[in-house]
Amino acid sequence: MDGSWSEGVPAAVGGKRQQFGSRFLSDPARVFHHNAWDNVKWSEEQAAAAERRVQENSTQRVCQEKQVDYEINAHKYWNDFYKIHENRFFKDRHWLFTEFPELAPSQNQKDLLSENKRSEVPECRRSEDGPGLTTEQHGCSSDSLGGHKTQLPPVEENVTQTLSHLEICADEFPGASATYRILEVGCGVGNTVFPILQTNNDPRLFVYCCDFSSTAVELVQTNSAYDPSRCFAFVHDLCDEEKSYPVPGNSLDVIILIFVLSAIVPDKMQKAINRLSKLLKPGGVMLLRDYGRYDMAQLRFKKGQCLSENFYVRGDGTRVYFFTQDELDTLFTTAGLEKVQNLVDRRLQVNRGKQLTMYRVWIQCKYRKPVLSNTS
Repeated sequence: MDGSWSEGVPAAVGGKRQQFGSRFLSDPARVFHHNAWDNVKWSEEQAAAAERRVQENSTQRVCQEKQVDYEINAHKYWNDFYKIHENRFFKDRHWLFTEFPELAPSQNQKDLLSENKRSEVPECRRSEDGPGLTTEQHGCSSDSLGGHKTQLPPVEENVTQTLSHLEICADEFPGASATYRILEVGCGVGNTVFPILQTNNDPRLFVYCCDFSSTAVELVQTNSAYDPSRCFAFVHDLCDEEKSYPVPGNSLDVIILIFVLSAIVPDKMQKAINRLSKLLKPGGVMLLRDYGRYDMAQLRFKKGQCLSENFYVRGDGTRVYFFTQDELDTLFTTAGLEKVQNLVDRRLQVNRGKQLTMYRVWIQCKYRKPVLSNTS
């Protein structure tokens, strides 16, 4: 799930007021980079103007009946989005390796694996793997990334986990033989997954990716770059507590959330992060990049598009929330993760040919699951 179109409002650059185009893409992967300035500092006047704009476009809320429709039929709106745009809407996110060097091949054997005991899959606890799971696992560990090809020791009892309609053995889940596992939640059409797979040819890497939209997942699976021996794409609702992920707890090195958490109802965010946190190995990291408070996309919403405070619906029925650093820090630390990075990325982007000025505000986070002590 990614960004969509939104309406335009005026913006000021260099003391002059210019009009945004009537439509502009709100996903940062698709903006025009004719001129861009990083780490732009806002004046007090700009910050106050942005706050007033948000107060104005939040005064009139979407009626409750429509809000229920947007929640119940969220999958339909995202499926329609991908049916219209398919894989033509977003650019591949090659910037990922600059912002998140954990995803680069050279890092796979360094920063993370040195702290998470190289790819141990600790004992699977029934209380953390989702409703209806009754599993016991003995000695389910694998060799380090720098060692020989992973061979999981035999399980004493052939006990399986029933994951909704998917049945997975504790030592036979997709990617079980891998020594480095990455999950992207909200993969869209693969603009993050495919650059990772193309950049990192390590056969011991396995990438999982899921999306709320079955249309998006189908586009990933039918892409010529999709390799089932290295990647597993599946449909998953981040907010559905009754459905489990197709991997055991404590089995992932990295979880990626790129402009996806903002697409769900704020009240459901904490439980979603809690569930994801349980999938990380000790020392594993969760990487996030998402919309920040007063981003251009938020300021351009009109009255009648606000669902709740800082939460809006676009013209195509998809929704978006705009975060603060403190809100994200609370979500991750409540889930038991430790802060590595939490920063605001403010940028001014100008398309001089089209006379467009764009003040973007994104938040980037890295949070790590604490490493277990020897005594624990």
